[in-house]
Amino acid sequence: MAESGEIKLEPSWKAVLAGEFSKMYFEQLTKFVKEEYKKGTVYPAPKNIFRAFDLCPFDKIKVVILGQDPYHGPKQANGLCFAVGEGVDLPPSLQNIYKELETDMHPEQGSTLLKTGDLEQWAKQGILLLNATLTVRAGVANSHQGRGWEQFTDAAIKTLSERREHLVFILWGNYARQKGAHIDRTKHLVIESPHPSPLSAHRGFFGSKPFSKTNAYLQKTAQTPIDWF
Repeated sequence: MAESGEIKLEPSWKAVLAGEFSKMYFEQLTKFVKEEYKKGTVYPAPKNIFRAFDLCPFDKIKVVILGQDPYHGPKQANGLCFAVGEGVDLPPSLQNIYKELETDMHPEQGSTLLKTGDLEQWAKQGILLLNATLTVRAGVANSHQGRGWEQFTDAAIKTLSERREHLVFILWGNYARQKGAHIDRTKHLVIESPHPSPLSAHRGFFGSKPFSKTNAYLQKTAQTPIDWF
């Protein structure tokens, strides 16, 4: 993360969010995050803070999945919400996402959980895997909330809603639903359900079929469906 005038961000995103970088909150956020990295371990690695944006240029996005906070354990956070680094055990929420994916898209095959949790191949197909907060102190969940990241990611969501058409926004859990207040539902499909966490997945996440609903909408609006596997 560089000074506000030198943000290392994918060019199309840097252009559409240019107005944010000179705002006071973003300058304060930049200073705070830099100090946190100096003081101790922060996730993800600095090069991956904006990875969700870097893998998914503004005009290529078809789907947005909203998360809340990066994982705060070693080797987990990789800059994409719900994803983990290559070779890292799948967290419970991601295991449940994969279970629902397989039940939704290939119920006849039974459980053959995808092995990697990286999710880069989703991002490269136009899925913005966006956490509301892009950094976290090691071992301390939600430690970088309320510092400005939420305002920045709200701006990203609002800009997508205003400037694009026929996107799919997947909102899992109450936090993501609140984040979805900036979405124009007359232009986009919004899919909502409980969070895939083991605490709530059985209250309506399982059986919600977000993956097939996404592909049906993309095909209906003359877009290429996602290859989820």
